[in-house]
Amino acid sequence: MNSAEEIKQIARQTISIEATSISGLLKSINDDFVKTVQLILNSKGRVVISGIGKSANICQKIVATLNSTGTPSIFMHAADAIHGDLGNVLKDDVVICISKSGDTPEIKSLIPLIKNFGNPIIAITGNVDSYLGKQANYSLNTFVEKEACPNNLAPTSSTTAQLAMGDALAVCLLKCRGFNSTDFAKFHPGGALGKKLFLKVSDIYPNNEKPEVQPESSIKEVIVEISSKRLGVTAVIKNNKLVGIVTDGDLRRMLEKTTNFDSLSAAAIMTATPKTISGDELAASALELMQNNNITQLIVADNDIYLGVIHLHDLLKEGII
Repeated sequence: MNSAEEIKQIARQTISIEATSISGLLKSINDDFVKTVQLILNSKGRVVISGIGKSANICQKIVATLNSTGTPSIFMHAADAIHGDLGNVLKDDVVICISKSGDTPEIKSLIPLIKNFGNPIIAITGNVDSYLGKQANYSLNTFVEKEACPNNLAPTSSTTAQLAMGDALAVCLLKCRGFNSTDFAKFHPGGALGKKLFLKVSDIYPNNEKPEVQPESSIKEVIVEISSKRLGVTAVIKNNKLVGIVTDGDLRRMLEKTTNFDSLSAAAIMTATPKTISGDELAASALELMQNNNITQLIVADNDIYLGVIHLHDLLKEGII
């Protein structure tokens, strides 16, 4: 059995070889790459991505990335394509074929059929002089010097290069489309990621109590309001307008200064310029504001009209953190 240090060294060497392979792709970003991006942007159809073996697995990941960033795409296994799935290819689709050698039998059988349909073909291959490379309208070169596999057999560096080229395409397309975080949220409404991009403050604060006192309210009334509403804070309201807040921290600081607070009112200890957030803001923005100001709750307000409170615990509960 290899020692711990030998295992670490094998892992480091694998990552180093694959990193070198990705760096080598920089010279492959040429006019064919630009024309590929422009072709897909101007297409009225989808992107159909096909491959076989490990390349097929890479195809599926690239399809997922494109779909989530505004470029409709489907995966078509090269072997299944020549046994009926070729019907997935529609008139205006752009077809991307991924193959390290560019000369696998399934790909060589598939290319003439697609060309008969009149669909443009993009090759992502490690051999631009292969059958696939020569038959394609544009070729994206993913040649690697060697696989990370010590036998130079198992697809490792080559599939990593294919994946990186696919990511480069996807990022160029989303940038060219002006695809932004709002668009991204439409395709990722579920889970923590979706909530960060979609969930608003107004979706959360109505579920909380709404603590409030008047400027002239006694300290006892302030304490009762904060304790009963269990949010660690109360808004101070005058003529239906937010004029300040009192927090647990304000009460502790008051007790450090004096034990005679019978004559004090909420106005005497409140923070007159509290941090607030609009209900239309994203919950993720509320978290950022809390973190930047080292606080655990925010007053929700609209033009000084007090609406409620959002607490750090709400964001924890929703999975924003």
